[in-house]
Amino acid sequence: MNDKGTKRNKKTLTFCTDFEKSIVINTFLRRRWRQVSPDEDWNIYWSNTLNCRNIFSHDIGYRLKDNQLINHFPNHYELVRKDLLARNINRYRKELERAGNPIAKKTHKTLNNGQKITRYVHLDFIPTTYILPSDYKLFIEEYRRNPQYTWILKPCGKSQGAGIFIINNLSKLKKWARESKKYFQHHLLRKDTYVISRYIHNPLLIGGKKFDLRIYVLVTSFRPLKAYMYKHGFCRVCSLKYRDAELENMFIHLTNVSVQKHGEEYNCYTGGKLSLNNLKLYLEGTRGQTVTKRLFEDIQWLIVHSLKSVALIMSNDRHCFECYGYDIIIDNNLKPWLIEVNASPSMTATTINDRILKSNLIDNILSVVLPPNGIPDARWNKVPSENALGDFERLIDEECLGKDDIEDAILEML
Repeated sequence: MNDKGTKRNKKTLTFCTDFEKSIVINTFLRRRWRQVSPDEDWNIYWSNTLNCRNIFSHDIGYRLKDNQLINHFPNHYELVRKDLLARNINRYRKELERAGNPIAKKTHKTLNNGQKITRYVHLDFIPTTYILPSDYKLFIEEYRRNPQYTWILKPCGKSQGAGIFIINNLSKLKKWARESKKYFQHHLLRKDTYVISRYIHNPLLIGGKKFDLRIYVLVTSFRPLKAYMYKHGFCRVCSLKYRDAELENMFIHLTNVSVQKHGEEYNCYTGGKLSLNNLKLYLEGTRGQTVTKRLFEDIQWLIVHSLKSVALIMSNDRHCFECYGYDIIIDNNLKPWLIEVNASPSMTATTINDRILKSNLIDNILSVVLPPNGIPDARWNKVPSENALGDFERLIDEECLGKDDIEDAILEML
């Protein structure tokens, strides 16, 4: 096809979206795509998770064409729903352990109180987590073994900090259960399921304040696994200084902007955010380059293995890609902990820098998921050029590595 024909096809490309977010819409419009409704003929659908599930449901029976792409995998919830994430990672670890894989190596430690514990050496990247109500008795046993721990309780089906509680004794948990008129052992429906996780009580602080990392990860295929990490994530910083004794003050403990923006100390000019690059500079200056490099290698490690934990059960439709928002907390030993994964990370800008970052992110996503000619094609082998990667860093591409190469690379990292 000649250049004129290619340009003509590019101008007729269409997109639709469920969001009225100017960042999403304007990014497509800058590429001279035309916006249409979901009922019309579209090339890329930037959908919400519900409509994506509907498209792939057996009842609707929508059949995607080769020139159509959509921004979610059908069962994305296996990674982003808090209870399923915990279950899938636990299952993945046990499967590797049964297979004798060195990645699942364990270590045994004796605490100061004489208690003996067993932990994974390389796969210990999520806090101890129980699912309520099903794991209620297991949680009680754990609590009695470690009464000094603080726990954070989160509803599995909600986001933006909604419905979160922090507790350090069973009486608070029982009080909350009574006040909400739900009893974990008997009366919760699946949609009311909660996870309760050990609270990271020793977070790394910036200016005395707790923060977490929002890192964007693009997945274009689960089998073979193809994943990329965006270089320009950011930290979400709490507006009040960290004091672990004040468990009920969410402005101290929850980094979500949807929570922090209601606080009196919230800085609307920075949006309570610090760039990932500035965090690296801060850590290199305070902790050194070697440990900072190791920290970000550990972050990449946990991302890859969280994706591997769902790779075999994810519906790997060739029309799909997905940008996940990873929320990661670093403790004061510079150990990263995976807190949760978001299927629809916010594309609303709170600052000018935020708008620039998210506009570039979406544009870069399109460069990676589209073939070199810029026309959506589900038959494409999904191997972007180095130039197309832009600010994305390749985390893993199993198609470009033989099995022996993958094993050698893994063993080298251990």
